[in-house]
Amino acid sequence: MKRIQLKAYGKINLSLDVLRRLENGYHEVEMVMQQILLHDDVDVKWYPDSPENTIQLSTNRPYLPRDERNLAYKAALLMKDRFGGERRGNLRIDIKKRIPVAAGLAGGSSNGAAVILALNWLWDLGLDLKELCAIGSSLGSDVPFSLMGQAMENKQLELFRDPLASHCAVATGTGTELRPITGLKSHLLLTKPPIGVSTAEAYQGLDLERIPCRPNTEELIQGLEEKNYKKIQKNMVNVLENFTLTRYPSVMYTKNKVKNLLYNRAVLMSGSGPTVFALCKSREEARSACGELKKDNKETFWTRTTY
Repeated sequence: MKRIQLKAYGKINLSLDVLRRLENGYHEVEMVMQQILLHDDVDVKWYPDSPENTIQLSTNRPYLPRDERNLAYKAALLMKDRFGGERRGNLRIDIKKRIPVAAGLAGGSSNGAAVILALNWLWDLGLDLKELCAIGSSLGSDVPFSLMGQAMENKQLELFRDPLASHCAVATGTGTELRPITGLKSHLLLTKPPIGVSTAEAYQGLDLERIPCRPNTEELIQGLEEKNYKKIQKNMVNVLENFTLTRYPSVMYTKNKVKNLLYNRAVLMSGSGPTVFALCKSREEARSACGELKKDNKETFWTRTTY
């Protein structure tokens, strides 16, 4: 039996702009994605001598699917199809979830990315991040960024020197064209209202002709390079808020409460929501705000960015 245990990190969007709707139904975006320390644990075991040639998946969240509806399972199927060949045997994937589900934090995508990286290592495939991201993009738009971030943090993979390994990136196209950039160093508060938001619904429901404010992505990147908090905060804009905050009042309520609690701090929704996050000046500030917000939202965390 060969085994590897990886940390599958979540992400936040420091900005998210939707530029236009494409003919194939997807959207052209421009956004800055930042990895965070909150993570799931993904344990992958390969039994090459097993007479079976199956995939088994377990998780500590009993309501999650354990078949091809799960991105981690789907990633294993994809890797088996492309690279299995004579590498028969049983795959066992055990996931300890901490990242909230359907939260805009790339929890599922991070699990799928971890399985791709694990099998690249277990099977000695020797694929670099460019090749791995090309594979991951077929699973979902957040998977390539998850691959880049996990490669940087999981040192045992020996991919952290790859030019694409990064804690932060600007994403363009449909979100899979990625360029590593200087990341953010900050403590964070994360709080998720007890609802789910469909990413497809948010994108389809967004009126592209009525977006009052958009981020200046290049200025945000410059702010990150300069560690200029005012420039960063000015361009922390997520245009999907125009749909989600209106459609789901609990998300609007949560964002307003965080803003009132953390006066003068940058507060934004991640992805299509419903998670709201805030940049905090210290671990103590993040931990104190977490205790207060937990009264409303059970899935509330204090953490920090990875760097």
